[in-house]
Amino acid sequence: MSTLAPKPDLVAPPSAVAKGLEGIVAAHSRLSDVRGDIGQLIYCGYDINELAGKVSYEEVVYLLHHNHLPNAKELAELKTVLAGYRELPQGVIDLLVKLPADCPPMHAIRTGVSALGCYDTVADDDTMDAQRRKALRLIAQIPVVTAYFHRARQGKPLVHPDASLGEAANFLYMIDREKPSEEKVNTMDMCYVLHADHGMNASTFAARVVTSTGSDAVSAIVAAIGALKGPLHGGPPARGPTCAPPLARPPAPPPGTARASPPAARSLALAPRSPPPHPPRP
Repeated sequence: MSTLAPKPDLVAPPSAVAKGLEGIVAAHSRLSDVRGDIGQLIYCGYDINELAGKVSYEEVVYLLHHNHLPNAKELAELKTVLAGYRELPQGVIDLLVKLPADCPPMHAIRTGVSALGCYDTVADDDTMDAQRRKALRLIAQIPVVTAYFHRARQGKPLVHPDASLGEAANFLYMIDREKPSEEKVNTMDMCYVLHADHGMNASTFAARVVTSTGSDAVSAIVAAIGALKGPLHGGPPARGPTCAPPLARPPAPPPGTARASPPAARSLALAPRSPPPHPPRP
């Protein structure tokens, strides 16, 4: 029988343990800033009220990737690229169709995205250009994964992507099998804009931890989805409507206030697990 015993001086006292990471500065970013105490959400220096309902989701995607809004040519090129990336490998489609009908949607999305990684022939290419392409491909494919599973679990025939439609319109079309009204498209597009980037929340942090190990982009997003589905992060919104119809827009800001803050990098502290106390309203 062993006579070994732990040495008291080698055991960390309870006071040395940091319980939780809320408020810990983990990175610097120019992308977004959530100011929950005043109900403000900022993308690349633009207040969300200047973007939601006024620019499209695709324009916000471009903004977050390039730190400026696109011109007409740049926007058209991005839309073409996203539409071209929507098609899923047949193996992923077959997997989604075979999932149990009572499978929680977030489980199905996590599984579908993970399966996409099995078809990534350049998973180890970590150049900046390759990472941008992978990001855009996932932006285009995750709504398709979601729509396919939604139709399959209801026993309905799948509706394939329509390259002539924008991101919001295509998602609604794949869900309902009919071209959506302008009001529906505008509402969904605004939802996309409002949810595009929320600073260093739990899912973003999870993704960054994975990428910091040198792992691939799909693995990072799968980790982020796993964090997002937790009830202390994305769980509560998943149990109710995530976006209401467009509200009345506030007056335009005075001249010279197009940017809510200088585009300088801001320190990113880990966000609280609950939604901001005063959500911004477009």
